[in-house]
Amino acid sequence: MTILEILSLLFAVAAVFGLVSTRWLKLPITIGTMLLTVLASVTLILISTWVPAIQQWAAALLRQINFGTLVLEGMLPLLLFAGAFLLDLDQLLREKLTVSLLSIAGTGVCFFLVALLMQFISGARLPWIQCLIFGALISPTDPIAVLEMLRRVGIPKRIEAQLAGESLFNDGIGAVLFITMLEVAAGRAPTPWRVAGIFLAKAGGGILVGLVAAWFTSHLMRRVDAYHVDILLTIALAFGGYALAEFLHVSAPLEAVIAGIALRQLNRRQPHERIAHNSVDGFWTVIDEVQNSVLFVLLGLQVMAITLDRVTIFSGLAAILSVNAVRFVTVAALLALVRLLQPGHRSSVFVLTWGGLRGGLSIALALSVPEALGRSWILGATYVVVVFSIVTQGASMNWILHRRTRNQLQV
Repeated sequence: MTILEILSLLFAVAAVFGLVSTRWLKLPITIGTMLLTVLASVTLILISTWVPAIQQWAAALLRQINFGTLVLEGMLPLLLFAGAFLLDLDQLLREKLTVSLLSIAGTGVCFFLVALLMQFISGARLPWIQCLIFGALISPTDPIAVLEMLRRVGIPKRIEAQLAGESLFNDGIGAVLFITMLEVAAGRAPTPWRVAGIFLAKAGGGILVGLVAAWFTSHLMRRVDAYHVDILLTIALAFGGYALAEFLHVSAPLEAVIAGIALRQLNRRQPHERIAHNSVDGFWTVIDEVQNSVLFVLLGLQVMAITLDRVTIFSGLAAILSVNAVRFVTVAALLALVRLLQPGHRSSVFVLTWGGLRGGLSIALALSVPEALGRSWILGATYVVVVFSIVTQGASMNWILHRRTRNQLQV
């Protein structure tokens, strides 16, 4: 298939499944889209038993779509920038301690405990280094999935800022841990000082590039009076800043987040008539929603690339248990620390635990794991966790919150 045909197919599937989700299934578009795509993919797999040509066509299609590259270099720059740019900055600043602890300490603790639990549940049959690699890629919550959920679930603004801020900032931590584990597996065991140096260099460089690029973009936006130029400048920042960060070998995801937050803050200081705030916000909201729908179609299609054998299914179920149990313990401990440092601080262990979704970023990282390091079971387990996370946790959050609120009112 040509690139035009592939894009036409993806957008058509996203549109049709989105229509079915909202009109008949009464599900959020992204969740319904992914669920329908998974069901359609499984159906194609079953039909291909009698019609092998279907399996060959599906395999050829997936080979043409490099999911990892598409997500990490094509969609992630826009999605991260949009999520950060549309954040409530005032609320985020009020929750900076909670966000910092969850995104830094929380990710590191989850990484180690998830690996430990996977090793224990498997009876030490899974190699320790493979469990560490899996723990590194599955521990960060996915900003794409989390932000999509937050837009439709009515939770208090303070908790929304905690969950959204954590999901945007913990990607850099997870990426450094993932790269470090791959180096260890390759026999290049770095010292703790080297790990700290890598993290500081990549994180600090990403922050610096994001701040400088946002200042330069905001300076240009103040000199024009045309909303379409404002929009083009923000697109250039989203793509250009990310590409520059990758060229400089610093954290590109962190650069995108910092650029979005910094540009919003710099533009807020300018008179409203100097920058087309409403037009720019509307554009990035639409881009975010459309890309999410297409991404969830791609996630659903990935089921055809997963080897669903006994080991994969067992690993996936063990991973669901491990990830959520560790998430609950870690969140509860960190929130207790926050309340100790800030008496009267309000949050919700349940919402932060159940709302910590995993998504396309984890799958993209799993696809980059070498076959010799357990790519098959790691990818399969990651996919099971992501499907459970989005379809079960994401879909049930709204219902659970309404039920909890109603019960509290009755009491």
